[in-house]
This record gives sequence, structure tokens and C-alpha cells, in this order.
Amino acid sequence: MNLFEAIVLGIVQGLTEFLPISSSAHLRIVPALLGWQDPGAAFTAVIQIGTLVAVLAYFRRDIARIGVAWVRGITSGKPLAELDAQLGWMMIVATVPIVVCGLAFKEAIETTLRSLYVVSAALIALALVLAAAEVFMQRQRKLHREPRHLTEITWRDAIVMGLAQALALVPGSSRSGVTITAGLFSGLSRETAARFSFLLSLPSVLAAGVYQLYSEREALLGSQDDVIAIAVATLAALVSGYASIAFLLYYLKTRTTYIFVVYRIALGALILYWLWTGALSAAS
Repeated sequence: MNLFEAIVLGIVQGLTEFLPISSSAHLRIVPALLGWQDPGAAFTAVIQIGTLVAVLAYFRRDIARIGVAWVRGITSGKPLAELDAQLGWMMIVATVPIVVCGLAFKEAIETTLRSLYVVSAALIALALVLAAAEVFMQRQRKLHREPRHLTEITWRDAIVMGLAQALALVPGSSRSGVTITAGLFSGLSRETAARFSFLLSLPSVLAAGVYQLYSEREALLGSQDDVIAIAVATLAALVSGYASIAFLLYYLKTRTTYIFVVYRIALGALILYWLWTGALSAAS
């Protein structure tokens, strides 16, 4: 991988990690269309550390507050006394499903599930589920049930979003997409669902990145050029990821997610067309 490819893939990763359109799908499609080698699931997991840093930077005050409350709760013997401490525990508990599933289905995630048929199916199917969540929200408003905010998140919300996050292991599903969708069905506002989704990504992205960097270190860091490519892609993902977070939170304050629903369906259909015409190969 040369530096140009690394920069492009890093930007793609950062922009699409937080928008509900699937970064894994785009990192599978873009190289295929440009005639580049598939960077693989390990590369994707490692450069996600750049988007992890973007979340840390954007939510630094929230994370610091939650971290301090979490530690204070443990040292005082009252781990759930404060809301922020509860949020910290919620993030940890909600990460368990994706860790367990990631380890259990590691081989399939890195091989079979990277088929473009799987990617296109996931894009379209979960777009329809996201659209259903929007309809659900509108019906709730008609019943005068206002969406809840971050200070009103419950353990049920966290567990539901954590279980949904495990679906993000399927390329094309989108981590932010499935967790935001679960948040909407749980009665959270769009902005709150997105905000908690981003915070929820911290433990799982860190775990996946460190695990893949260690287990695939010989392939990923086999030469100085490989190290530079990984570093450049990660930095590009950090910068574009920060911009993506800011955009989505601002956008969801006043708008629905239907634009992403349309985009996902259109992209999924386009991939199927490319596969049918032979412009793309289903296998990685």
C-alpha cells in the first residue's frame, strides 16, 4: 500500500465510521473499484484507532467526567451512585456482546462475511430497519411521548444498543447505524442515540484495534513502508472522523436519518448491479 492509498482509505474510514453508512462496506468497495488490493479486516480495525482518538478528542469533557465519576464510585464503594458512573459501567457492559461475537466468529468476519453480496444485503436490510425506527419515532411523537436525552439513558437502553452493536461485525451493517437504530427504537432522541453510540464505540474499537495490531503485527508492520502507511491512514481517519462526528451531531439536531436510508439502499443496489455486470468481484 502506497501513501496515496493509505490517505484515501484513512479519509474514507474516518468519514464513514460515524455516519450510519458503514465504514467496512466503503473500505471494501473503494479499493475494489480503484483496482487496489483489499486492505483486510485487520487493517480496518487498526486504523479505527484514529477514529477512537477522534471520539476521545471530541467528547473529552464527557469522557473525563464519566471516568472521574467511575473511579470515584469504585473507591467510595458506591459504583452506581452517580449517573456518570453508571454511564461508564453501561459502556463496559454494552461492549461484552461485540467482544464475545468478535472472538467467536473471527474467521467468518475476516473471510466469508466480506463478500460483496453480504455487504450489499446488509446495507439494504439495515437501511429498511433504520427507516422503520424513524417511523416508530414519528408515531411516538403523535402519542405525545417525547424522546429521551443522555441524562435519561437506562440500563435497558445500553444493553439493547450493546446487543445491536454486535451486528456491526457484519461488513455493511455500520456500527453507528445499528446502535443509533437501536437507540431510536428505545425512545432516545436522534442526537442522544448518536452521542451514546460514539461513546459506546470506545471500548470495542480500542479492543479490536489493539488485538488486531498484536495478532497481525507481522503482516501489518512487516516493513518500514507498512508502518508509515498504517500511521498515515490512522492520522487521516482521525482528522476526517472528528469532522464526521461534528457534522452528524449538528445534522441530527433538526433532521431525520432518511438521507442515509436512501444512500444505503442506493449503494447496496449499485453494488449488486456491479456484481451482476462483472465490474466487481464478490470475493475479497
